Amino acid sequence: MTAQSLTARAVNLLARREHSQEELRKKLRKAEFEIDEINVVIQKLAKIDLQSDLRFAENYLHYRSQRGFGSQKIKFELNERGVDKQTINAVFEQEDIDWFFLAVLARNKRFGQKAPDDLKDRAKQQRFLQYRGFTHEQINESFNI
Repeated sequence: MTAQSLTARAVNLLARREHSQEELRKKLRKAEFEIDEINVVIQKLAKIDLQSDLRFAENYLHYRSQRGFGSQKIKFELNERGVDKQTINAVFEQEDIDWFFLAVLARNKRFGQKAPDDLKDRAKQQRFLQYRGFTHEQINESFNI
């Protein structure tokens, strides 16, 4: 396959949504392009700012936080997608998200505003919020509001 079709495929993927470099690499590798050529194309796209891990992380953080996921899970998912820890930390530092409020919203959306009746219900709600990626502090505070 040619470098031109590789670049076209990469640009096409980026036109649909932001991708991390690692996501692009995996998708292009599945399309049976050579890894050395893929790396060259990704570097060129990053140099002309068509691909940006920072922009991907910003969009991903916004999207997932609006879907009721906590900071821990979002950081883990960004790391899985090949975004380096410095970029992840930079994105989280620049965003002003009230994770405590989001934990309350996620709990209320799933279980309603009524406080849990017993320890079993409370534990179930805590596990749900923990799975969603909220910290213990955020989870405990969500029951006090």
